[in-house]
Amino acid sequence: MSKKFALIGAAGFVAPRHMRAIKENGGDLVAAYDPHDSVGVLDSYFPDCNFFTDNDTFWDCVKKESVDYVSICSPNYLHTHHMVMALCCGANVICEKPIVLESDALAALKYAQDITGRKVNTILQLRLHKDIIALKKRLDPSTHHQVTLNYVAPRGKWYQASWKGDDDKSGGIVTNIGIHLFDLLIHLFGEPVRIVEALITKDYAKGMIGFRGADVSWHLSTEGLKPERSITIDGETLEFSKGFTDLHTISYERVLAGEGFTIEDARPSIRLVNQIRGEKDEI
Repeated sequence: MSKKFALIGAAGFVAPRHMRAIKENGGDLVAAYDPHDSVGVLDSYFPDCNFFTDNDTFWDCVKKESVDYVSICSPNYLHTHHMVMALCCGANVICEKPIVLESDALAALKYAQDITGRKVNTILQLRLHKDIIALKKRLDPSTHHQVTLNYVAPRGKWYQASWKGDDDKSGGIVTNIGIHLFDLLIHLFGEPVRIVEALITKDYAKGMIGFRGADVSWHLSTEGLKPERSITIDGETLEFSKGFTDLHTISYERVLAGEGFTIEDARPSIRLVNQIRGEKDEI
C-alpha cells in the first residue's frame, strides 16, 4: 500500500523536486498547502491532490487522511512550527534544508519527536551525490588536506525581493545557500575546529574554516551567469554540478527505508552556520 504524503509550500522553488520524489517512490500526495495559489505544477504529478490556501483546513485534512509523511518546503523560519504541527498530527516529517535556523530549536523539535513517536527527516542530498560518495572513499583520513570550495548559484532580482533576501526569515546566504555545503565539508573532513575569518554580504560570502581533517577556503555567491559547484582538494578539482537530478528521489527512497538523515545529522552544520553568522553557538 502506498504511503500518503502532504506537502507544505507547494508554490515554492523546491516543491516540484519533492513532488517528483514522492511520485517516483510510489507515494500518493493527498494534500498540499500554500497561501499562494500558483500551483499548476500539481497537475504534472498529482492532479487529484487536495489543495488548500487555508492553514487550519490543511491540517484537518492531514489528520482525516491519516497522512504518513508531511513534506515541508515552506520558508526557513516556519520550518520548526510546521514540523511540530506535522508530528502532533501523527505524521512523520521530511523537511527541506535548513531544518531550523537556530540550534536551540533542535531541542524542542527532538522533544516533539520523542513524545509523538514520529520521526523528523531532513534533506542533505549532497551526501548522496555519486561523485561525493566516491570522493569520501578516496580521502585519506590520516592526511590534513588543503581545500577550496566554490559554489555559485545564480539568482535573479526576485531572490532578494522574496523572503530569501530577508536574513531573519532565511538565515542569509550562508544558511539558505551554504547549509548543504557546510554539511558536506563536515561529512568529508570531520568537526570544525576554528573559523579563521568570514565576510558576508547579501549575495556573496567567503571565509576560511579549519576542520579536523582540512583547512578550507570557501566562497558562496548568488551572482554570476552560470552555476558552479566545485571542490579542490590538494590541487585536484572535482566539479559536481551534474548528477543533481535524482538526489531528492534518492533521499525519499532512504527515508522510506528508515535510513533518512536525522536531527542529529543536521545539528553540526546548523551550529556551524550560526557561528559563521556571529551568533552564540561556539565551535
